[in-house]
Amino acid sequence: MNAQTQEFFITGAAGALECALDLPDPAEAAPRGIALVAHPHPLYGGTMDNKVAQTLARAFVSIGYAAVRMNFRGVGGSAGVHDEGLGETDDMAALLIHLREKMPGLPVALAGFSFGTFVQAQLQQRLITQGTPAERLILVGAAAGKWAMPPVPADTILVHGELDDTIALTAVMDWLRPQDIVVRVVPGADHFFHRKLQHIKNAVVETWRA
Repeated sequence: MNAQTQEFFITGAAGALECALDLPDPAEAAPRGIALVAHPHPLYGGTMDNKVAQTLARAFVSIGYAAVRMNFRGVGGSAGVHDEGLGETDDMAALLIHLREKMPGLPVALAGFSFGTFVQAQLQQRLITQGTPAERLILVGAAAGKWAMPPVPADTILVHGELDDTIALTAVMDWLRPQDIVVRVVPGADHFFHRKLQHIKNAVVETWRA
């Protein structure tokens, strides 16, 4: 993401996983939390360098969080092959364990874009069952209608493009309606938020800044 990005590997169930860590300015303060960012679908070009994933990481860094991205199995330098979100959830859980060991005691936020929202929503359900839920979810372009999205906590932040033709806004509404959860709709935005990325950053900053 920038010259200060630290690249590292962890070991997942399918082998080595390529990760990238971005830290807030060390001159200001130690990180106030950890944000795990999940990228879009690997079989359609999704990587941790996707511009929405990078925007989410930058947003969290700007509010003092350590932001960590990971290439899902089979992407970039990560070993393994695509596993329909199941193995990817295991890999993200392994990354979370690694980070909690390296930065103990910090709150954790889970953020994802498109396919990454499916992974993070599944991980949050797993963490809730274990009694160690993440502080909050932020889901951009939630994959409703594409994958079996589980329920999410009431305080989940959802951002969706009005003109998204990959994941229809109507499918997101159908998923959220029984949960009575609000979605922030960005007028004129497509799936990749072309020229609208600032709205994603604002969704993070406005929520966590206080």
